[in-house]
Amino acid sequence: MDNARTYILGRMFIVFGLVLILPVAIVVQILRIQVLEGDNLRELWNRQAIDFISIPAERGAIMDRQGRKLASNSVTYRIAIDPLAPELDRENLQDVARILGDHTENDASHYINRINQASENSRYLVLARRVGFDAYQALSALEVPGLIIEEQYRRQYSYDSLAAHALGFMNHEYQGMSGLEASFNNYLEGEEGLQQVRRDRNNQIREMIGAPRKQPQMGNNIVTTLDADIQAIVEDELRKGIERTSSKRGVAIVMDPKTGAIKAMANYPTFNPNRPASSPGENRRNFAISDEIEPGSTFKLVTSIAAWEEGVVDYDEVFDTPESGVKEIHGQTMRDHDPLGSMTFPEVIQKSSNIATSEIAMRLKPEVLYQYSRNLGFGTRTNVGLPNEETGRLHRPYQWSRVTQPWLSIGYEVQVTPIQMLQAYGALANDGAMMRPYIVDRVEDDRGKTIKQTRAKKIRQAIDPETVEQLKPVFEGVVSDSGTASYASIEHLSIAGKTGTAQKFEDGRYQSRYRASFVGFFPSEDARYVTFIMLDEPRLSYYGGFTAGPIFKGISERLIGLDDDWNLQPEPDYEEPERIVPKIAGFSQDDAAGFLSGLNVNFSTEGQGQWVTGQIPEAGERIRPGQSIVLQLAGMDREEGENAGRVPDVTGMSMRRAIHVLRNAGYEVQPIGSGTVGNQYPEKGTAYSDGRTVTIRGRTSELTGLIESGL
Repeated sequence: MDNARTYILGRMFIVFGLVLILPVAIVVQILRIQVLEGDNLRELWNRQAIDFISIPAERGAIMDRQGRKLASNSVTYRIAIDPLAPELDRENLQDVARILGDHTENDASHYINRINQASENSRYLVLARRVGFDAYQALSALEVPGLIIEEQYRRQYSYDSLAAHALGFMNHEYQGMSGLEASFNNYLEGEEGLQQVRRDRNNQIREMIGAPRKQPQMGNNIVTTLDADIQAIVEDELRKGIERTSSKRGVAIVMDPKTGAIKAMANYPTFNPNRPASSPGENRRNFAISDEIEPGSTFKLVTSIAAWEEGVVDYDEVFDTPESGVKEIHGQTMRDHDPLGSMTFPEVIQKSSNIATSEIAMRLKPEVLYQYSRNLGFGTRTNVGLPNEETGRLHRPYQWSRVTQPWLSIGYEVQVTPIQMLQAYGALANDGAMMRPYIVDRVEDDRGKTIKQTRAKKIRQAIDPETVEQLKPVFEGVVSDSGTASYASIEHLSIAGKTGTAQKFEDGRYQSRYRASFVGFFPSEDARYVTFIMLDEPRLSYYGGFTAGPIFKGISERLIGLDDDWNLQPEPDYEEPERIVPKIAGFSQDDAAGFLSGLNVNFSTEGQGQWVTGQIPEAGERIRPGQSIVLQLAGMDREEGENAGRVPDVTGMSMRRAIHVLRNAGYEVQPIGSGTVGNQYPEKGTAYSDGRTVTIRGRTSELTGLIESGL
């Protein structure tokens, strides 16, 4: 019995001892932490609780050449207060609340309640997150103790979509994603500041009044070569041209050929960089530098220069092309847009003969044609100063097939970017000196001091000046009544240029879709502007003279209007020449209206229908300035119970154009022969059901003076 009692008491003492030891140990540990290691641990906690957050720097502005801000920053202000700040009284708080009430959607009582409901130890209470400059001025004038005003920035593009592809846009982290915003991001973004803050036990950041602060350094400003006036003109004319021709998209670039300074760069459709996500990604792509295309006949500049400088062609040499306008070259068919007959060398370029151009090119060694292509900048980036620029594609001669050389000479089996083509024609305009295109003139700090200046840079003498003297009149002839770019001409202004049409190569084969282009410069004897226009899949016509030429004309006429020193008025005894009537019969009414409006030709209509079946005067006749053309309408008038329309008049058209018009009208086509259409069956205006066959017979015909033809 005693042993049992002793055993129980022993166990009780052990348990009781353990119960006493635990609190004693806790007390000892507390004393150790508080007394022996307290200072060290408090210092460690302070180091871990103190942190730094970045203060965004104001991003530099992007300006046009005249100093107008294309991209800048809108500033808003965050308003906070330290309720425990010394000398802060109730009257101060009421003044702050009153001003915020006057400049925000909330009234003064809202802010008084927020202050009253703040926790007792709150040292940083946000009252309003985005207030304007007027509120900032009024609050700053109060000089309230403990009032905290912080700047916040948002990127703003002053003219919405103007020059959007050149400027680029920002992401949510305030970083440039495209255009100059991306390529000059390091200059624009500035240097962020630092603010010391404290993190609480929940890792929440708390501002500390009077904590150390490193002020941010504002970014640098970019002054571009763009001119906002010229940019607006180019964008407007490009948009109207695309709508008139029903094109998928288009590109236009204007450059000073003497320096390489880009005056305007436009793409349409476009986007608004203030809201980039509201537009498809395709619309944000800058096709002027990133679109690799087969250029078509604009590439004939290379062939003509190489042939002339290598002495394989003479001015007066006559080239005979087949009556059919078709020639087999190494098993592949080379076509002219129409049978062109016999031509001198200048006429080969002016009428844009593919067959004659390829014949000239095959007189050259492959490596010679390749080197001239490289000399004019093809196959390498221009380094214009924008991101995502492509190099194009120019294969070396050892990679060529038997048909590469003739097809390369007319702008196939080579891919170029629009800005490369602009650079090449800029050399022709600048006495053969090829300048590097550039879009940024200088970088300035926030005090206006220049820290980086772009100098005009001559890349090389790409064309011999004597060659320029001989060839420039040839390219002036392109922009004449007998050339393919008559619609680009401007009375009393000398213009040189070249048209281009190229089938699109997609999915391993050439499609029945085209790109049309025109590149030209004026005045040709002392060029101030060189302009490139490209339209993707125009529906009105795929000839560059028809589609891109009027856009060039519209841009050029308005550029002339910007300067007072242009004088294009004729001499007092000068009588404005008559104009040659284009062939409109066969167009739809809408296409005819858009086409003639683009040429500034007056017209009226007679009859009812959707197709132009006749015209007065006839195509090829001459009209006085201001005289109207009468369009006779018929066709597509459905009779009840029948699917019948009226056959359009396609006589005098090229076979290719006639087939296009008839198929658009709903008919099958049986072509016989080649050249231009001499007759058709059924005749124009005949009631004829959809799906039936219209037979057209071609004949070789000189189209001199008619505006309907031309690349």
